Amino acid sequence: MRPYRLLFVCMGNICRSPAGEAVMRHLVEAEGLAGRVECDSAGTIAFHTGNPPDHRMHSAAAGRGITTNGQARQICDDDYHSFDLILTMDDENLVNVRNMAPAGESPAQIRPFCDFVTVSTATEVPDPYYGGSKGFETVLDLLEDGCASLLEHVRSQVAG
Repeated sequence: MRPYRLLFVCMGNICRSPAGEAVMRHLVEAEGLAGRVECDSAGTIAFHTGNPPDHRMHSAAAGRGITTNGQARQICDDDYHSFDLILTMDDENLVNVRNMAPAGESPAQIRPFCDFVTVSTATEVPDPYYGGSKGFETVLDLLEDGCASLLEHVRSQVAG
């Protein structure tokens, strides 16, 4: 059985999306679903390609026992065919991901990540890049909340 695949997307793939990937992977592993659910992340721009996650996000996540890793990459045509669910961090990236989709049908469903946030009324995960450390904590709060709800959605997809 093919794993259910999640792709987290922000602009540069160095703050929000790798943190979303890491938070979700952390939950998936804790629930014993590592073989059934795969997580990845990408950006809508190629500027940071090859860079590791932002050191401030890495530190903030580590403070919560979550490890961020990997290298930034830009979303590509294959992603729309190999992932089941593409989650965007804000409205601009939602529009960009939809506009970048290859012509024709693709199985990936594209949704705002905040569709899964339950504790906050936030409709976007704010970009913490130009802010202080509190911004990274806010992002992680939203990601932890949304990923817990997302995990329940994923369970319904991989049940059976």
